[in-house]
Amino acid sequence: MKKVLSLVLALAMVFALATFASAEITLKLSEVHKADYPTGLADQEFARLVEEKTEGRVKIDCHFSGTLYDKEAAAIEALQDGEIGFARVSASPVGTFVPEINALILPYLYKNGKHMWAVLNGEIGQTILKNIEASGQGLVGICYYDAGSRCFYCTKSFSTVAEMAGLKFRMQDNPMMLDMVAALGAQGVAGIGSNEVYNAIKTGVVDGAENNYPTYQNMGDYEAAPYYILDQHTRVPEILLASADAKAQVGEADWAIVMECAAATQQYEIDEWAKKEESSKKIVVEGGSTIVELTPEAFAEFQAAMAPLYEKYGANYTEIISQIKAIGEQF
Repeated sequence: MKKVLSLVLALAMVFALATFASAEITLKLSEVHKADYPTGLADQEFARLVEEKTEGRVKIDCHFSGTLYDKEAAAIEALQDGEIGFARVSASPVGTFVPEINALILPYLYKNGKHMWAVLNGEIGQTILKNIEASGQGLVGICYYDAGSRCFYCTKSFSTVAEMAGLKFRMQDNPMMLDMVAALGAQGVAGIGSNEVYNAIKTGVVDGAENNYPTYQNMGDYEAAPYYILDQHTRVPEILLASADAKAQVGEADWAIVMECAAATQQYEIDEWAKKEESSKKIVVEGGSTIVELTPEAFAEFQAAMAPLYEKYGANYTEIISQIKAIGEQF
């Protein structure tokens, strides 16, 4: 009888182990942009690689166009609550939860895209990415994606700071971004999702917004606000985030694979971004948008107006900011 019982227990353990080994985990990924947007394409490549490299143990179900959460701040909160596994979001709303991120998105911090990537993929950017998890907010930073430079667009043309007085702009959900537009004499309006901007402009809730060429084109905002002002006030990278719960659920071995897969998609997204940026500019110009270039004097005026933000939001990160500027000397 004991032999039979031992055999039954052994078979049960083998069955349990086989079931465990073949168990699949499916995690949702939230994306506010469309599937054919650069980050949407990167999301899909990330999901493909993860399923392939984990041999199906981990699958990622991508949801586009804000179908899960139409605001990135809501997606971040969902990550904290463990409701979803991943979200591709702008670094700006992350700064509300992890203030250190603001040191990377201060206005006119980078000379160009190469400068930004030298920082993000270097010690500074990677340390801050790891500190997202260390902050204890229930979030895990995975990798950065490109999002170009951000510019204002409006129903009215302007080329000086003075001409912005009284105008209302949709801004990202981050106090620093709201203070940035206030420093220019305009009013910032938060709480509007990127896919709600067009209607907000058409109905007069705001006079315009600020973003990159691809979003300006992809969301159709150029049809509502035909003046795109090349002030290039900031470069705000995208961040692929995970929930701490998802990391624990996946397990150490497969999580290492997840991180490798994410890293492999970064250059893919950067390349797709470059192509999309060029095509989007062409589309908006052909669609009737006017690209307003600033004079050197006006550009300097914008920089001077936003300089106080460094004292308010960068006071605790002066060493990091100095290091970022030092890196820029080679560009």
